[in-house]
Amino acid sequence: MKFQKTELTPGLYFVGVPIGTARDITLRALDVLASADLLAAEDTRSLRRLMEIHGVPLNGRQVVALHDHSGEAVQERLITAIREGKSVAYASEAGMPLIADPGFELGRAAAQAGVMLTSAPGPSAVLTALALGGLPTDAFFFAGFLPNSKAARLTALEKLRDVPGTLVFYESPKRLGAMLRDAATALGAERQAAMCRELTKKFEEVKRDTLENLAEAYAGKAPKGEVVVLIDRGRLESVKQVDLETDLTQALQDHSMRDAVDLVAKAHGLPRRQVYQAALALGKDG
Repeated sequence: MKFQKTELTPGLYFVGVPIGTARDITLRALDVLASADLLAAEDTRSLRRLMEIHGVPLNGRQVVALHDHSGEAVQERLITAIREGKSVAYASEAGMPLIADPGFELGRAAAQAGVMLTSAPGPSAVLTALALGGLPTDAFFFAGFLPNSKAARLTALEKLRDVPGTLVFYESPKRLGAMLRDAATALGAERQAAMCRELTKKFEEVKRDTLENLAEAYAGKAPKGEVVVLIDRGRLESVKQVDLETDLTQALQDHSMRDAVDLVAKAHGLPRRQVYQAALALGKDG
């Protein structure tokens, strides 16, 4: 692909890079990479390789490493360079900067410093998975990576149970089976989901099924490559207020307020807070 070397206004340029196939990069992204005075990257080797593929020369420019362990000193160095009239381009290892990426702190520092901040947008694993997953896209919630431990992962998933949109997660192939199993437990085994692997690459794969079936398919099996998991929103059946009040009244005769609310919430598949409010409206004080 051809690129144009232009004079860039001093500032910070976030550059979207491919998530797999190198030719997915935009012409504007190549222009920025060719023209910036200073380059920064989450993975310097990946950026150098990408520029080499597209024939974009470094021309003696540095590629500064910016990652979780590089510290505030690198951020300060880049902001100082911008204040001195330089243009700085930052690229993630793959996809759009700041999406599960250490560039967030750099972006915030640039905003606080009042320097020019813009983006040459590009591919995103989140949006690519949503386009291919077959689940609703009218609303979605990106939850990033879940915790490693089972207990913490279940807690995080339970907090997402009532989000009114498709849930999007990044996941390690080694933890995929455990993540799907815990998602089935916390969110419901029959929820529809999609496992999207190696997006835009040669062995791209999308598997769509219930959480229960996907969990069984990947139990003890770790697929290769980068994984994005999509999970459909919950489909709670509507409950008539009179039925809810009747069940609460009966439950409160033999149980404490807390236990009665728990029982009725589980029976109707409703958020506990909603049932608790209904119990209070009945005039019960526990």
